[in-house]
Amino acid sequence: MEVRDVMTESPECCTPDTGLQEVAQMMVDCDCGCIPIVDSNNSKMPVGMITDRDITCRVVAQGKNPLDLTAGDAMTSSVVSVTPETSLEKCLNLMEESQVRRIAVVDDSGAICGIVAQADVARNADQQKTAEVVEQVSRASGQ
Repeated sequence: MEVRDVMTESPECCTPDTGLQEVAQMMVDCDCGCIPIVDSNNSKMPVGMITDRDITCRVVAQGKNPLDLTAGDAMTSSVVSVTPETSLEKCLNLMEESQVRRIAVVDDSGAICGIVAQADVARNADQQKTAEVVEQVSRASGQ
């Protein structure tokens, strides 16, 4: 099985200058907890990821006003990615090693074309592999 068989295609994306309120509304509209951040809506080159947890922990919990901030203020700037041709096994191993719950899928030019989340894994991988990924991704750093 390849990443293309389980990924969510053409995820909603934003740019670093997108307001956090708009990002949060995108998450509500798309029923997702993560939005890839791209350098521009034309090139779709990933420069970061922002999650609902990023907004909560990096903004709200620190007493910052989310209405004054952008995606770039709260995003994680490292992007772990695979291609649609990557084996699902390799993708899951990378998720475990990187301790990420979502991984970007990029095309041959490096533009984002999909995303693989733990939910995609749960719907498509066997129960044992799903449990292993959830356990490894959820473990505390340094364990």
